[in-house]
Amino acid sequence: MTYFVLWYLVFALLGALSFPLAYYLLPALSDRGYAFARILGLLVWGYLFWMLGSLGVLRNDLSGQLISLLLVAGLSAVGLSRIGLPRLRVWWRESRGVVLAVELLFLAAFAGWSLVRAMNPDITATEKPMELAFLNAILRSPQFPPHDPWLSGYAISYYYFGYVMVAMLSALTATPAGIAFNLGVSVIFALAAVGAYGVLYTLLSKTIDAERRGKASAALAALLGPLFVLLVSNLEGFLDVLHTRGLFWRQSPDGAMVSRFWAWLDLKDLVNPPPQTAAQLPFSFETWLQALEPDRFLWWWRASRVVNDVSFTGSQQEVIDEFPFFSFLLSDLHPHVLAIPFVLLAIALALNHFLGSNSGELQVGPLAIRLGWAEFFLAALTLGALAFLNTWDFPIYVALFSGAYALGGVRERGWSWERLWDFLGLGLALGLVGAALYFPFYIGFSSQAGGILPNVINPTRGAHLWVMFGTLFVPIFLYFIFRHFQRAGDLRRGLAWGFGITFGLWLGSLLVTLMVGLFPSRAVQALQSFGAPNGGALLAEAFARRFGGMGGWLTLALFLSLIFSLLIASTHAHWEEKQGEGIRAGESGPRLFILLLALTGTLLVLGPEFFYLQDLFGTRMNTIFKFYYQAWILLGLAAAYGTVVVLREWRGWGGRAAATGVVLVILMGLVYPALSLQTKTRGAQARGLTLDGTAHSYYLDADEKAAVQWLQSAPLGTLLEAVDGSYTSGGRFAAHTGHPNVLGWVFHQGQWRGGYDEVGSRQSDVETIFRSNNWPEARDLLEEYGVDYLIVGPLERQKYAVNEAKFRRNLPVLFERGGVVIYGVGSGG
Repeated sequence: MTYFVLWYLVFALLGALSFPLAYYLLPALSDRGYAFARILGLLVWGYLFWMLGSLGVLRNDLSGQLISLLLVAGLSAVGLSRIGLPRLRVWWRESRGVVLAVELLFLAAFAGWSLVRAMNPDITATEKPMELAFLNAILRSPQFPPHDPWLSGYAISYYYFGYVMVAMLSALTATPAGIAFNLGVSVIFALAAVGAYGVLYTLLSKTIDAERRGKASAALAALLGPLFVLLVSNLEGFLDVLHTRGLFWRQSPDGAMVSRFWAWLDLKDLVNPPPQTAAQLPFSFETWLQALEPDRFLWWWRASRVVNDVSFTGSQQEVIDEFPFFSFLLSDLHPHVLAIPFVLLAIALALNHFLGSNSGELQVGPLAIRLGWAEFFLAALTLGALAFLNTWDFPIYVALFSGAYALGGVRERGWSWERLWDFLGLGLALGLVGAALYFPFYIGFSSQAGGILPNVINPTRGAHLWVMFGTLFVPIFLYFIFRHFQRAGDLRRGLAWGFGITFGLWLGSLLVTLMVGLFPSRAVQALQSFGAPNGGALLAEAFARRFGGMGGWLTLALFLSLIFSLLIASTHAHWEEKQGEGIRAGESGPRLFILLLALTGTLLVLGPEFFYLQDLFGTRMNTIFKFYYQAWILLGLAAAYGTVVVLREWRGWGGRAAATGVVLVILMGLVYPALSLQTKTRGAQARGLTLDGTAHSYYLDADEKAAVQWLQSAPLGTLLEAVDGSYTSGGRFAAHTGHPNVLGWVFHQGQWRGGYDEVGSRQSDVETIFRSNNWPEARDLLEEYGVDYLIVGPLERQKYAVNEAKFRRNLPVLFERGGVVIYGVGSGG
């Protein structure tokens, strides 16, 4: 509780300190950026600390953090001087309701998820050890860039900005890394909640009548933002309940349980018959969970694997389709999670500009941009941070901001080719300046990305797409119908755009595939990767799959069509209104922006239907993961807005049917959170509550934990411990102490560095050091890698049959307990 309270107070102070800056920079938002003050303050604080540390001006210590925080206060003081206290007092009197709502939401989300983590705190399995290793390495590094804890002699080659921010909070509050990990997950959840709330509050308050009563209504309805973005989940949990209850199963004459429905749906595990006793049990959380355990205790995992890809030869290919609630349930402190609040800040900046905050014009090279310097710089700072937080997000939100800029031009000057140049020009400027602001990061950064490849044989089935996004598609689709019935004349043009883009992408993927066939060596390599005997067989299979499972891309083409038809209708109507006829201007801004969010989200889902980014996995797994994740956030905001508008404005039998459908789909989307939380937190009663994720680590026995404590207080030096595979206990001492290790998870190093050149012969050299009977050979390798602490524990003995006598004869023992010995080498000796 002490650390929880400290973190809460730090963020309360940070929000108050940063609000004048947010007020000044986000004037078009209905709350003047209050919901984003904490996020903005954390971003600016983290950027100043990291950049000044990278330039050698500050050290990575408490004094550097406090100096950076004083600089944030100075910037906020400048903003306050521009605003003036009288204006701030007036705003306070008019906005106390939304301030209270934001504060209560932040506290409830932070406290609620901290409780969830206290019931399930372990930093074990999946990639949590890697994330703990980064966090500890940053805490131990004297300067930036921080050393790589799993590749001694090198800096981290990964987007690690989020870990810098969590490490700052850990150091400032003297929170141990094992606790800071879980508080970091919880505070990101809380910041994401208020960020989603802030975006939706502005959209709704500018749609609903701007009276006090209307603002109160918007403040309450805006809670649907965090509900849809963070809590509502895909339909796997609801389907799991139906499956476990035995629905749609029947017994065949030979006694086997069969089901056409579940065979057609073809979701992992759900194609198999349910436990025979499950259908007879009275339904409750407990009985339902009992039916799943122990064989299916990880049932909640498959919600992130509802899209199934199959190779040419029929083998399954894993596809990751996470969504925010799954991520927080899993609680990996991973970049795609750490970036969520800043993604929402980027969306808020785009909304702020679109609603008319632009003040002035600036010249960036040959480009004349209708933005003030402060607005442009804040956009570049935020968007550039996304590359450092979760690199995939950078181009997505540069495109979103540039799209808002271009769409604003459409509202002011109508449709023309000049809008395309607006989009491309601003996108280029933001991309270049955003990258330049974080140039030290790029100096040591490598990527596994290897170009764009066509996806010709794996269209997403419509059933799987609706299982994944149905809880968002339904309210958005109802909103589209509600809006479109007023402007049906533009449907034809919308259909031309929607289906034209879809077929254009499909033909483009086929064209790229055919072009590869022109180069014999490339063609052979491509056919081998697909497992196809020849090009003709590959194309035949591509056509058969694309038109045999049309539901996915037809759904997306229809969505695009509706979005484009509404965009055309709304922008034309607004343009006509500017000429003296048409619709109310107050409606056009928020509703156009929602269409922009829906358009971006739909294109992110559509893109991997035809292309994916090449990486070490060789499939579209990572592209689906990264694109679908951002699509969920964008479509979640659109679904929340659409729900409010439909429920408020759609009357008659159609309105009642729409309201019933939306409520039902929300409830279906909440089945997964309700049941999965039960599964994940059931051990709390036996173990008690703790936020220390290292307290129950099964990676370490009691002797190893004692060795970790000794190393945590030892001077910084290079470790040598066993090299084991990814997702194992390999690199455990480096992960828990922050000392750099000669080599940790090998496959992850390949991902982070785009190959294994830096890894070299380290894996075999480590084995030689432990196994060799030749002390001079082992000694030379220890010197080559600059090892200070050599660890021999249970894993090392099991993996290498360690010849420990040579160490006993030649090295001093620095620590020994039970089966764990730490020898001093070099400066460690």
